[in-house]
Amino acid sequence: MHDPRERHLQAVDRIIQYLKASPGKGLLFKKGENLSMKVYTDADYAGSIVDRRSTTGYYMFLVGNLVILRSKKQNVVARSSAEAEFRVMAQGVCELLWMKIILDDLKIKYEAPMGLVCDNKSTS
Repeated sequence: MHDPRERHLQAVDRIIQYLKASPGKGLLFKKGENLSMKVYTDADYAGSIVDRRSTTGYYMFLVGNLVILRSKKQNVVARSSAEAEFRVMAQGVCELLWMKIILDDLKIKYEAPMGLVCDNKSTS
């Protein structure tokens, strides 16, 4: 939003072409009464047999609608399950803050708490 490039315009153009070519399909967002953000995170400790790196994944809901879904192998080898979970939680917090910045750019004030959910007891 702050520094759009040609690749961003191309991505938007591809989305618009897809939606235009398939009128029966589209993006469905339900209307919510209050603005809420929540990120769910998970990591598998040393899931890769080849290099022992963990795979992280997170998804974000905005007003109950899925807006971000991401899965990626971590850049480093984690020493514990807790470390792998903390890394993905840090990515989740970054996504929450990034979404808050986007909402601010769109002149939408977000003052409510942001939710971060993790399934690991050692990180709670």
